Amino acid sequence: MIGALGALGLALAPFRPDRALAEANTAWDFTFTSIEGEAMPLARWRGRPLLVVNTASFCGFTPQYAALQALWERYEPRGLVVVGVPSNDFRQEQTDNAAVKRFCEVEFGVSFPLAEISRVTGREAHPFYRWAAAVAGPPRWNFHKYLVDRAGRIVGAWGARTAPDSPDLIAAIEAALAAPPPSA
Repeated sequence: MIGALGALGLALAPFRPDRALAEANTAWDFTFTSIEGEAMPLARWRGRPLLVVNTASFCGFTPQYAALQALWERYEPRGLVVVGVPSNDFRQEQTDNAAVKRFCEVEFGVSFPLAEISRVTGREAHPFYRWAAAVAGPPRWNFHKYLVDRAGRIVGAWGARTAPDSPDLIAAIEAALAAPPPSA
């Protein structure tokens, strides 16, 4: 993957986790703004596994929206929440939240929660993504997936080349759903 990114002319900084940040929080400590402009605290889904994915409308991996929607439809009744986070960090996203929402709904029938367009890499990354980078490494491209367990901890991360319906990711989702809710 790094070789492919090098071919795209992307310079990658070495991953240096911030252990203090990684240990200080859970996913429930972060709030996104929804694509409609409302507060979207991840704590709203406390006790449910989350799959948080940075997305883009004009990327070779954009068809993964269909598989993410299929995951949402298949596993939401059992508790999984898919959260899409549109980002232009890799210069493949629309510049307007309304256009992103319209694209996702019309082209892929997306009904899972979407955040507003957000930074996912670097110093200006959304706080969730700074935390996730400290725990599991930063996104290297669009459609990077973080799986959060019922306790709010990241239990897996997959890059763009791992499809949402890959056996590895499905097994991790099944394990997260099978785990008992954390005790209060």
